[in-house]
Amino acid sequence: MQGPFGCDDKWCGQACPGVLPNPDAGMSEFALHFRPAARRLCGMTAILNHSLPALPWADPRLARLPGTLPVAGDRWFTVAETYAAQMAERDRLIASAAPVHALLPEAEAAAAELYDLTLDKLRATPGFSFGAQAVTRPDGVQVALQRAQPLLTLGRLLQEDLCLLTKGTNDEHCLTAAILCFPASWTLAEKLGRPMSAIHIPVPAYDANITKRVQRLLDAVRAGQPLWRMNHNLYANPDLFHPRTEAAPRSDAAPRYLRAEHQCLARLPQTGAILFSIHTYVMAFGDLAPEDLRSLLAAHRR
Repeated sequence: MQGPFGCDDKWCGQACPGVLPNPDAGMSEFALHFRPAARRLCGMTAILNHSLPALPWADPRLARLPGTLPVAGDRWFTVAETYAAQMAERDRLIASAAPVHALLPEAEAAAAELYDLTLDKLRATPGFSFGAQAVTRPDGVQVALQRAQPLLTLGRLLQEDLCLLTKGTNDEHCLTAAILCFPASWTLAEKLGRPMSAIHIPVPAYDANITKRVQRLLDAVRAGQPLWRMNHNLYANPDLFHPRTEAAPRSDAAPRYLRAEHQCLARLPQTGAILFSIHTYVMAFGDLAPEDLRSLLAAHRR
């Protein structure tokens, strides 16, 4: 049975390589059709969302860098529809010794503080059950509590990737620790220890003016008053683990998936470090409402 965009894989409901769907034709039936979070697409398993918390390309508050808004409540994580599927993938990556974790000595106190703060918030979050030495997640998986491995433990409890930014010698925030299972076209090894201005190489829009604005923003983040923003881009495949070096090409040919990140900035009250959390959403073009797909593709033609 042929898929709607020409694929011969009967499991596929998405555009296949080399095919960009026409947003004006035949999309509504796919936007309205509910599909499981993990789907079989062209011989691979994709973890896909059915909705987004916001449309960053269409919301002027989010579209202009850095585009931050206050978080409703002091919480930097969300249990979304893809929780079980994403957590299984996070477990797999962490167990495989993939390069998804780093903790420099200057961030150890901040990582310990983040561990304690997050567990306190999880105790009040429906779906998490705490024992003396372990936590049972909403998907039923039990995770051992290991304070000596703070980010690795939190990385098996939250869908979010967690990055810690601490002040460097030049007073600029540097990336000094992370659990990064779902990188979107970057690698932890290249960015670790770098200041924000160097982390965003080679993003064209991240110029000296944006660097100053972002540094002022980070300096202004207050404990207990986190901020959030969203970004988005178009990809040819739905892989959550999508590392890419700085030298690699930055755009995908024939994209057919939207990848968006809900990002939070929170100041840790004791160490003063900044937490940068990243919740990744991936949607197939065919799962977007027709008007949303039209506006998305129009935004990327500008």
